[in-house]
Amino acid sequence: MNVEFRYSRLIIFLLALLVFAGCSGCSSTSTTDFSALVTKLEEGDLLFRKGTGVVGHIVTSVDNRGDYSHVGIVVRKDSAWQVVHAVPHEPDFKGDIDRVKIESVERFLGRYPEASFGHYRVKIGSDSIAIAVANALRLSEQRVPFDHDYDLSDTSSLYCTEFVEYIYSLAGIALSEGRRTELFFPSLSGNYIMPSDLTESAYLEPIY
Repeated sequence: MNVEFRYSRLIIFLLALLVFAGCSGCSSTSTTDFSALVTKLEEGDLLFRKGTGVVGHIVTSVDNRGDYSHVGIVVRKDSAWQVVHAVPHEPDFKGDIDRVKIESVERFLGRYPEASFGHYRVKIGSDSIAIAVANALRLSEQRVPFDHDYDLSDTSSLYCTEFVEYIYSLAGIALSEGRRTELFFPSLSGNYIMPSDLTESAYLEPIY
């Protein structure tokens, strides 16, 4: 079945189920000052956010143990703190595909200025952190596509939590500690990594 058709059918089904509406992606309009946050960042940290659009509501509705809908890894590039993440519906230019991308902390968090966010530190050795960061940058440079099939067995495309789990697995760390959330929907049935499957990890320390 066509991937985009499956994804569209999933959105329609869950919209009917959950009865809400909103935009699936919004440009950054935030004037929030993230200077205090930036002073606390370290490479390898995870930034979670709660999107206020359709997809964000879907994730937080089915992930009833968590408060977030999206996650990315913090890296230092071009003398600035940036976030690498796998995301749909946030093109950087006309014709851009849904993919692993890199952008500033301010843009990542400012996309939903009224939404909550979380800052977590991964409590592992610096060598493992460096491996995860290097792989995050590599995948962003390769423009690895977003995984609209949400298939954990195939890493040729990745969704946000799958991406974070994958880059740390390359460093020998299972951030989710094997946790999976089982869903039962006509277009989405199986085991998936939800944001709460990561935030509940003993490897993560909440900073904010």
